[in-house]
Amino acid sequence: MTKILETLHGKIELPVFMPVGTKGTVKAVPPSMLKELEVKIILGNTYHLFLRPGHELIKKLGGLHKFMGWDGPILTDSGGFQVFSLSALRKITDEGVWFRSHIDGQKHFLTPELSIQVQDALGADIKMVFDECPAHDANKKYIEKSVGLTTRWAKRSKDEWERLGKNGHLFGIIQGGMHKDLRLRSLQELMEIGFSGYAIGGLSVGESKDTMYEMLDHVMQNLITPLPVYLMGVGEPEDLLFAVNHGVQMFDCVIPTRNARNGSLYTFNGKISIKQARYFDDPLPLEEDCDCYTCRNFSRAYLRHLYLSKEILSAYLNTVHNLRFFMRFMQKIRLSMEKGVFDNFYADFLNNYNKDIQK
Repeated sequence: MTKILETLHGKIELPVFMPVGTKGTVKAVPPSMLKELEVKIILGNTYHLFLRPGHELIKKLGGLHKFMGWDGPILTDSGGFQVFSLSALRKITDEGVWFRSHIDGQKHFLTPELSIQVQDALGADIKMVFDECPAHDANKKYIEKSVGLTTRWAKRSKDEWERLGKNGHLFGIIQGGMHKDLRLRSLQELMEIGFSGYAIGGLSVGESKDTMYEMLDHVMQNLITPLPVYLMGVGEPEDLLFAVNHGVQMFDCVIPTRNARNGSLYTFNGKISIKQARYFDDPLPLEEDCDCYTCRNFSRAYLRHLYLSKEILSAYLNTVHNLRFFMRFMQKIRLSMEKGVFDNFYADFLNNYNKDIQK
């Protein structure tokens, strides 16, 4: 039976993939098309919306749902990853983080409390605690201190979430770098605090795929919970399958939208690089059994022409297809799990997906 996550803006069938709408928009596609593609939940970002246009303005105009014209669930990242990626522009203290805006250089101080306040003003259905995401190759002594900081910030985030009325869900974020003992410590400390769900952060940040899989396997063996588990920032289909097989239920990544704008398109028979000369006069749709607007109406030849001509429509049509691929992919995963044939689907998908498309 499919698991359901209930939110104020609708129910979400799990496992689910969340398209990224960092600045209040999923790049290149309007909310009406997201609905047609059967997207159930999108992701917004606290850091970017805090800087521009500002959470006070968004709250004044009715919250993020109304502001961007999307009536489905929204998950907001806490801003931690974005702040900590600005290594030359920030200073970490126990209280919070001083950083300079990448937009205008203005100095800001972001705390766990402010992060939750911003997410609450946005009206997020699922909020994330403020955490530190250290570099994957940071030394163990630093990551050990980072785990302690993340735990303290998680507790402060929860306290602020409770003070504001426990609006929506609040997820904790498991850190610990590439060290199994620190991952286990982070997991245990967060579970002692208690959250609506648990996210796994700090993976797919430059480490090898084998290391990522090893850390994910280790965390999931020890994370025994009926609550949703969310793997942050991971989106290649083979990685989603591995994670689902280990019990993960929620995902987000810029891969489908970013790759679409770069002409890399997903099909169940592998990726298509639409700029290749082989598609110059190809009359076929990207994928013959795909029901998206792009595949119902346009040929590979036309999509290649748009991409090489740098037409705006290229980004739209390519993104429509890639997002629909990911929605169909997750639908097939859920159906295979309901029927008890996930292992067969997993093997069959990889067998077909790893073949190079020649037609």
